[in-house]
Amino acid sequence: MVIARCIDGAIQIIYKNKQNVHLATGLNSNQELSESSLKRGIDCLTLFAERLNGFPADNVRIVATHTLRVAKNRHQFLTAAAKILPYPVEIISGQEEARLIYLGTMIMEPTSASDTKFVIDIGGGSTEIAIGKGNGLKPIIVDSRPMGCVTYAKQFFPDQQINKNAFQQAKLAAEQQIECMINIIKKQNITIAFGTSGTIKSIYNILLDLGVSDGIITPKRLNDLISYVLEFKSSQEIDYPSLSKERKTVFVSGLAIFNGVFDALGLEALQYSPSALREGVLYELIDKPNYGDIRQTTALSLAQHYNIDKRHAEQVVKTAKYLFSQWKEQSSLTIPINLEAILYWAAQLHEVGLKINFSSIHKHSSYILLNSNLPGFNEEQQLLLATLVRYHRKSINIDELPYFSLFEYKHIIPLLQILRLSILINNQRNAELDLHAFHLKLANNKLTEITLEINKIFIKNNKLILLDLEQEQKYWNSVNHWKLLIETH
Repeated sequence: MVIARCIDGAIQIIYKNKQNVHLATGLNSNQELSESSLKRGIDCLTLFAERLNGFPADNVRIVATHTLRVAKNRHQFLTAAAKILPYPVEIISGQEEARLIYLGTMIMEPTSASDTKFVIDIGGGSTEIAIGKGNGLKPIIVDSRPMGCVTYAKQFFPDQQINKNAFQQAKLAAEQQIECMINIIKKQNITIAFGTSGTIKSIYNILLDLGVSDGIITPKRLNDLISYVLEFKSSQEIDYPSLSKERKTVFVSGLAIFNGVFDALGLEALQYSPSALREGVLYELIDKPNYGDIRQTTALSLAQHYNIDKRHAEQVVKTAKYLFSQWKEQSSLTIPINLEAILYWAAQLHEVGLKINFSSIHKHSSYILLNSNLPGFNEEQQLLLATLVRYHRKSINIDELPYFSLFEYKHIIPLLQILRLSILINNQRNAELDLHAFHLKLANNKLTEITLEINKIFIKNNKLILLDLEQEQKYWNSVNHWKLLIETH
């Protein structure tokens, strides 16, 4: 946990607290967290909650990484966390984690505009890699690989026993994990490399213990360290002053991962950076306008990549804003602004799957949005975006909607209804569409029952839209508590 304040645009850290929970050690072969590991995580959050008491929700951001990404019973953890923390726990993708680590490192480390910068972070369950160029804070390559010091300790060094064969197996496994990236990364011609977090911090501190004043990791220094460590039979026997008892249990596995990546990429030198994910999250939290821009930039980039009809997308977004404003005026329910924004991104991106084909475009578009790297979006925001697009046309099966811990269904359903109507109204792709021909009305105390009033003259000239709306009524009638009425005036 990091607490900071912003003074004249600069971040000033005023409090730090780190608890080694090692949540990944509690994952079983079915990718389920044990009760003891769940308890350790909740106990840690309970401790943090004391320090965060009284903080406004807009000033706090909590992110979860690899272990909760893969844990099948993560909702059990999130439900327990919600009882002790008045702030949502966001699960972020591995690529988003890599982007934030790069951001956290770059805002603290001096580099030149001509540098190609490489950043690696070895976590408990995954390793994140990012590469960027110039003075910008946005990486050009991000990736996350399922190899971490905790999971590799369980796999290759059971009972904390050390031997050369196990180390070589762990190193080879790490090299295999990045095999598909090696040539791509080498072509970037890295000029400066940074490593962050526990494993690399430990290597850096051990080098300082050995009298290496700059702490820079080079091939010779790394190989000498590995040779020395492999003389021990057990992790707990390693006797460097800076290596804590807790870190010893996962140090050798982390060292093997780092060695595999370092050798495979042919790195000549790597510096330790104390700034990583937390600092990246903190920077974006303080610079909120920029955070919003990142997601908007992501949406625009995706639209360009899939050659979306810009004029049509803008018209659908405009229609969604028009209908939502009417819905909001009549509704007793307040939908958070961040959800409203996702509605408009869904309207903008609902045709990304058209590049595959029009048949089942809603499924193609949803698949692309769910499986693309979307900088700025956490895992549930991305899932909601893909879900809205998945059900923007054809039949609706509410029972198939995924579980969300950050959002409520009563907020999601109106967004889905408005998105469907906004896209349907623009089926004829008429840029001159007069939105004032439509008026949305809500039934009293029934937020899922909508009446759409349409100008008679408009209907007379656009009979296909009326036919489309009549078909839409049938889709709505198949869903409990949904109702769409069409009236002309």
